[in-house]
Amino acid sequence: MITPSSHQAWLFYSPLAQQAALLKDDLLDPVDQLLDDPALVDLVRQCLAKRSPRSTRTGRRGMAPDRLLRCCVMKHLKGWSFRDLERELRSNLVYRRFTHFDAEVTPEFTVFSRSFALLSPAVTAEIHQRVVRLACEYGVAQGKTIRTDTTVVESHVHYPTDSSLLGDGIRVLSRSLQRIADECKTGAVEVVNHARAVKHCLLEISRAAKSLTAANQQRMRDSYQRLLALTRAVVRQAREVVQRWGKGRLKVVGKLLRVGTQIGQLRHFLPLVENVIRQTKERVVQGNSHVEDKVLSLFETHTEVIRKGKAHKPNEFGRLVRIDEVENGIVSGYQVLTGNPADTTSWMPALEQHQAHFGRAPEMAAGDRGFFSAQNEREAEALGVKKVALPARGRLSAKRAKQQKRRWFRRGLRWRAGIEATISTLKHPFSMARATYKGGLGFERYVGWCVITKNLFSIARHQQRRRDHDQVT
Repeated sequence: MITPSSHQAWLFYSPLAQQAALLKDDLLDPVDQLLDDPALVDLVRQCLAKRSPRSTRTGRRGMAPDRLLRCCVMKHLKGWSFRDLERELRSNLVYRRFTHFDAEVTPEFTVFSRSFALLSPAVTAEIHQRVVRLACEYGVAQGKTIRTDTTVVESHVHYPTDSSLLGDGIRVLSRSLQRIADECKTGAVEVVNHARAVKHCLLEISRAAKSLTAANQQRMRDSYQRLLALTRAVVRQAREVVQRWGKGRLKVVGKLLRVGTQIGQLRHFLPLVENVIRQTKERVVQGNSHVEDKVLSLFETHTEVIRKGKAHKPNEFGRLVRIDEVENGIVSGYQVLTGNPADTTSWMPALEQHQAHFGRAPEMAAGDRGFFSAQNEREAEALGVKKVALPARGRLSAKRAKQQKRRWFRRGLRWRAGIEATISTLKHPFSMARATYKGGLGFERYVGWCVITKNLFSIARHQQRRRDHDQVT
């Protein structure tokens, strides 16, 4: 059942509440009023109502929509984990007042995890659109100018070496096999713990990889062969257990539900581990470093290799994200891209999304050299953009050089550079550098909530600057 947003105050909490109201937070207090918007709370309520057909009338009381909304904003502002969020809400009066928990019991971190997952990427996009409309209503964003850029948001994975992926495969398959064996008759499934052998292989590979001598390279290949043999043995056993379960020949004496869950885990991970074995053979044994459909993580399979030409970080593992910004630091649009496409393909989607939000094309649109193409300029002008500030690449003709020296063009390029600071702000104060939610949908939700939180605080700061200016004048 959905808990109502109106919360009755506890009688014995009133004296403490009066003292807690005296505690001020310069960051949270301005945003507190913005989150009271009924449309935002209704979006969250509608999403919670879709959990099951009777969620609005029956069942245990869940988290109230306004509390869920405020906890999402709090988590992404502080960059906390779910455990950190639970601990801080229990111990801090300012955070309890901001999230409307006050004297009531705060949920466990598992409740936060499950409740946050209900806010799908589609609902997150709707909440973002409502926040952008709030920025328009308060006069913070007019949509006259737009600047866009792409950046890489890392997935929550370790550096994907072939040896570590093989070790992960052995670990997850052996864990599921052991849990199945615990529910079966003694001796029905014999599981061998390869953790010590895998550890020795990984250490031997890491030591041998530090030197390029022929002896060390041969030692590394031998260690990989032993690691591959261990992985194949575990894969064969896992495949055999799955076949026995399908034929009804697995002697289960415990709970069938637990066994069925672990069989589902085996069916999920077996193709991934077999793909890791295939790519390791081609890369290490056969020397082919250009393998198609590489598996970069067994747990975050949506992760891709992104190369942005950075000297200190040539390969980044995550997803490419497009960020569109209008006046006063409002991020009007974002999109999680598939693969590593050229920036030129993201120019027109950014302008079309801007037109959908604001009802008109911007007067000026700016981007870096990666977005430039003659076709992009023509399509932007046909859409209604009066000034397109896209610097051309390569040697410039006399006509092009004259155009890029015009005052409005140079002003547009100077204004475009500000989006680098916006991306840095999203990644560090608002925790978008590394997405910690699971799966591809979780990745999109994480990016969306970082953008929503940043927009809320941009609106609040603009209103505070306006009040300070009015007081001075």
